[in-house]
Amino acid sequence: MKEVICLSKGKRGEVKGIRFKAQKSEMRNLKSAICNLQLTCGNQTNAMDSDISYIINELGEDRKNYFNAVAPPIMQTSNFNFDSIAELRKAFDDEMGGYLYTRGLNPTTDILRKKLAALDEAEDCLVFGNGAAAIFAGVFANVKAGDHIISVRNPYTWAQRTFDSILPRFGITTTYIDGTKIENFEAAIQSNTSFIYLESPNSWTFALQPIRQVAALAKSKNIITLLDNSYCTPIYQQPIAMGIDLCMQTATKYIGGHSDTLGGVLTGTHAMMKKIFEVEYLAVGSGISPFNAWLLVRGLRTLLARLERITKTTKDVIDFLKQHPKVDQVIFPMDENFAQYDLAKQQMTGGCGLFTITLKNGTLDSITRFCESLRHFLLAVSWGGHESLVIPKCAGIKPQDFDASNIEHQYIRLYVGLEESSYLIADLEEALSLAN
Repeated sequence: MKEVICLSKGKRGEVKGIRFKAQKSEMRNLKSAICNLQLTCGNQTNAMDSDISYIINELGEDRKNYFNAVAPPIMQTSNFNFDSIAELRKAFDDEMGGYLYTRGLNPTTDILRKKLAALDEAEDCLVFGNGAAAIFAGVFANVKAGDHIISVRNPYTWAQRTFDSILPRFGITTTYIDGTKIENFEAAIQSNTSFIYLESPNSWTFALQPIRQVAALAKSKNIITLLDNSYCTPIYQQPIAMGIDLCMQTATKYIGGHSDTLGGVLTGTHAMMKKIFEVEYLAVGSGISPFNAWLLVRGLRTLLARLERITKTTKDVIDFLKQHPKVDQVIFPMDENFAQYDLAKQQMTGGCGLFTITLKNGTLDSITRFCESLRHFLLAVSWGGHESLVIPKCAGIKPQDFDASNIEHQYIRLYVGLEESSYLIADLEEALSLAN
């Protein structure tokens, strides 16, 4: 094995380097990919498409080592044997340098790690059993007793549970802020602030943070940043290139794409990944299984095609909802009426699938009737799979606590899957006719 540089196209067309360990046959493939990038250097779109296609379909896959099978094998093993005590001793000394026990590294998982790191333009990657585990490890590896954290307001439920229920046991406090303005971050920083948690966009109001400004501020204060990129995926947003230290995404969603597996991803520098691997990753035992890693590799194959389809269908559905007399508002970051539309265009190259609506008659009864009348939008959590989904904010509120004057209580989140636009629009039209 040798440490090599995988070239990746930057936002301005520059070629960037991504470090990882590669077999000899992988190095031959890399040389071919480098030539392709150089030949297409004058056409940024073609170069990036070529690079992404190589990453998704070839990077990390040494087919000569597994009988030229097109699909990689599932290395469903708990442990690995050695030819000598010296080799075993070396594995004990640096478990991230080879294969010892699947709680740490596994060949199937490594294929996925290489692909996800390259897509994020990061040096390295760790893959966890779910997104909550990835957040937990990323936070715990970078805080100590007595530290202070800044988080965007109303973060992912299990991130907030970590901040509110677990970290206070160690004297670690969290300040929640409106993350839409850099001034709020500046005002929240304390002498003991060590970590900033971001979600841009988040998954209900799709509020954005000025990523480059926050990253620059944090670096000037030696504060670690983590950004949840689950909404955009590496295809539509590149947080590492904007200066973020840790990029996280829930692979359960668009990466998997089939609602049949769980996964969480952290990408960043090799030093940061090794730091997390040697303590939080191994001690908690939250790494992904080889089978689930294999499912995520399979999901990556169709990521571009699925996002393209979902993006088109999302536009069709939103266009219908915006002109419907019973819909009060549609909240979607790539819509021209979105409050932070200009920032969205600066930071994101696209967005799709997930958006929020409110009804003009936003009572608990009308919201309930609308959601329960849908036949092809399943009432369920999450997003990113093949199936369209709906979940109202009031599902997490006791009926007696519902307040129709609180706009957030009226939110209905929709996710558009892979179905035909006309199929979904007809379903929405019928449900809206029954809503009142």
